[in-house]
Amino acid sequence: MNHFLRRWLSVSFFNLLLVATLGVILRYKIAFYLPFVQQKFLLHSHSHFAFSGWITQTLMVLLVHYLAVKNGEAMLKRYRWLLYANCITAYGMLISFIFQGYAFFSITFSTLSIFVSYFFAVYYFKDLAKLKEKSICHYWFRAALIFSVLSSLGAFSLAYMMATKMMVQNLYLAAIYFFLHFQYNGWFFFAGMGLLFTKLEQVPAIAGQLKKVFWLFCLACPPAYFLSALWLPFPFVVYCIIVIAVAAQLIGWGIMIKVLLQQKAFIQTHFSKHGRTLLLLSAIAFSIKLVLQTGSVHPALSQLSYGFRPIIIGYLHLVLLGVTSIFIIGYIISFELIPFTKKIFTGIFIFVAGIIINEILLMVQGVAALGYTTVDGINIMLLMAALVLCTGVAILFSGLIKKDASLRL
Repeated sequence: MNHFLRRWLSVSFFNLLLVATLGVILRYKIAFYLPFVQQKFLLHSHSHFAFSGWITQTLMVLLVHYLAVKNGEAMLKRYRWLLYANCITAYGMLISFIFQGYAFFSITFSTLSIFVSYFFAVYYFKDLAKLKEKSICHYWFRAALIFSVLSSLGAFSLAYMMATKMMVQNLYLAAIYFFLHFQYNGWFFFAGMGLLFTKLEQVPAIAGQLKKVFWLFCLACPPAYFLSALWLPFPFVVYCIIVIAVAAQLIGWGIMIKVLLQQKAFIQTHFSKHGRTLLLLSAIAFSIKLVLQTGSVHPALSQLSYGFRPIIIGYLHLVLLGVTSIFIIGYIISFELIPFTKKIFTGIFIFVAGIIINEILLMVQGVAALGYTTVDGINIMLLMAALVLCTGVAILFSGLIKKDASLRL
C-alpha cells in the first residue's frame, strides 16, 4: 500500500511542479516579451491542470488510500484505472489548451475529465456504503463528491453557450463562478475536511460538535455560491439566505477552532510537528478567506472586488495555494505518507515562503488597483515570487524521487 501511495503522490508533486512552471512562464510574459506564447491559452492550461492534475488527482489518491486502510488493498486495483484516466485527461488539457485554447481537443479532454469524476463518485459512494464502520468523515466525503458532480453543471453550461454562440456576459460569468465555487468550496474543501476528520473523530467526546460543523458548512455551501454573483439582481429573500449562509460558515468555523483548541494534546500526539505547522497556516489562510467572504456580503464591496482582476487572482491563489495546497501537503506530512527528509523540508519551506510572498504582493497590487494606481516593478516582483514558489516545488520533488527512485505505478 505504501508503494502505491508514494508513487502516486510522486506523480502529484510532479504535476504541482508543472503547474508552478506554467505560473512562472505566465508571470514572465506579463513582465517581459514572449511573443510565441498565447497568454490566454497558457492561463487556461495552468488553471485546468492545477485543478485536475494537482488538487483533484491528489485528493483522489488520498481518498483511495483511506478506503484501502479500511477495506483492504484490493481497493487499490479497483481505482488504479480511474487514477490513470484522470491523469491522462489532465495532461490532455495541459497540452491542448496551450496550443489551441478552447477548441475540439481541449473541450474533449475537459469533458472526459468530468466523466472520470462521475465514475469516481459512483465507485466511492458504493465502497463507502460497504464499510461496516460509519464515520463522520463519510458525510464529508459524500458531500465532496456530490459538489464535484454539481460543479460540472457550470462547465457544461459554458460549453453550451460556446456551442450555440449565446455568450451573454452575466450568464457566462455566473457559469464560471458556479464551477469554481463548487470545486474549491465544495469538492476541495469537503474532501480535505473529511481527511482531517478521519483523525479527529478518533476522540468520541467531540462527535456531536464535529457533526454540527459538517451540517453548518454543508447547508451553507449551495447558497454561498450567490456570494460570487451579487452583481446579479436578486430578490431580498435570496440576499437574506446568503447572509444566513455566511453566518453559518462563521459559526461552523468557530466551533471547529474551539474543538481544535480543546484537543490540543491529541493533535500534538497524533500529528507531526511540521505537519501541524502547515495545517495551522492553512487554517489561518481559511480564516482570512472567511473574513474576505463576509466583507463581500455587501453588494457594493462585492461589485468592487469582482471588478478588479488582481483582487480575483489574489483571492483564487489564497484559496488554491494558501488553503488547499498547504493543507494537502500538511496532511501528507502529518501522517508521514511520504518520507520527510531535510531536502523535502527545505522544498516545502521555500514553497510556503513563495506562497506568502505571492499573496502579499497580490494584496498590494489589488489595493493599489482599487485606487486606480499601479505599483512600480510589481510584475517583476510577482515573477520573482513565482520563481521562489517553483524552486520550492522542484526541491521537494527532487527530494522525493531521490528517496523513492522507482516511479513504476
